[in-house]
Amino acid sequence: MRESVTAYLALGANLGDPVAGVRKAMTDIAALDGITLLQRSSLYRSAPLESSGPEYINAVVEVASLLSAPALLAALQRIEQNAGRERPYHHAPRTLDLDLLSYGSATIYSATLVLPHPRMYDRAFVLLPLSEIAPLRVTAAQLQAVRSQAIVRI
Repeated sequence: MRESVTAYLALGANLGDPVAGVRKAMTDIAALDGITLLQRSSLYRSAPLESSGPEYINAVVEVASLLSAPALLAALQRIEQNAGRERPYHHAPRTLDLDLLSYGSATIYSATLVLPHPRMYDRAFVLLPLSEIAPLRVTAAQLQAVRSQAIVRI
């Protein structure tokens, strides 16, 4: 039997009802076979970064996964599709965006998955909710580096 791996996932949405969309995604993630939802951050409202459209609602969850990293990513992409996610262009506004931030201590560089997430430390909408549920994974210097990005816990 496969041993579980701790993974961190970022959730975001800025189309439709983003609060409801992010909350439903948390429920959908918790319902995945092979996944146990361990922690969920508060919801945060942030200005679009490298994107356009309305403000985003963001959160981070910690899960224990029996799925491999690629299988977890595929499951997250199915949840996005079921939420009506479209990808008309890079950084388009979205009904739901689910990112695999880290998967244990794995370092992966493939055509479909890069871990740890290459831009997670550049984004307040990832670091603030991550620091809420896993404070040892985020340094004061990393938080200081993104402090100019508009974000509020709701």
